[in-house]
Amino acid sequence: MFLSKMAALIIVDVQKAFDDPSWGQRNNPQAETNIKQLLKKWRETERPVYHIQHVSKRSPSSLFYFEKETCEIKEEAKPLEGEPVLTKSVNSSFIGTHLEEFLRERGCDTVVVVGLTTNHCVETTTRMAGNLGFNTYLVSDATATFDRVGPDGRKYRAADIHQMTLVNLHEEFATIVDTRSIIEML
Repeated sequence: MFLSKMAALIIVDVQKAFDDPSWGQRNNPQAETNIKQLLKKWRETERPVYHIQHVSKRSPSSLFYFEKETCEIKEEAKPLEGEPVLTKSVNSSFIGTHLEEFLRERGCDTVVVVGLTTNHCVETTTRMAGNLGFNTYLVSDATATFDRVGPDGRKYRAADIHQMTLVNLHEEFATIVDTRSIIEML
């Protein structure tokens, strides 16, 4: 199977904020390297790229506060001039942005989602893309998350959270693939 020339790469929240030690233990340390590789291939094949940036304008203490360096997009995913950067303040890349409109105007019926974090903005964006009728792929090794404490007070490992998110999305909202597989589809 091959992806059409209009398959859009959606890069979600690859921001310096996620380098802050306050997040704790993380899985998949190669996620940004894989995102960089995918971005390079998308550019080489002249497919559409959309950068999503989580921005807070209300909370100066937030790592995503618009005036902080931590709000900036990481080097691995830096947009080139002319590549759309859509800002959001909620988990979904579709709410409060023109992402759906841009995708439909360009004739993009397929989206490939990567970014941070797996169980927050990546998951929400992937679910919505599937619900909106896009042929959706989530690249499992081009996303990552952090350990979390549940309502039961138990600590859950990032690797387990990541895997369970992929299980929840698989074949219902998206096709789960790895970087190598999606590049072979270009």
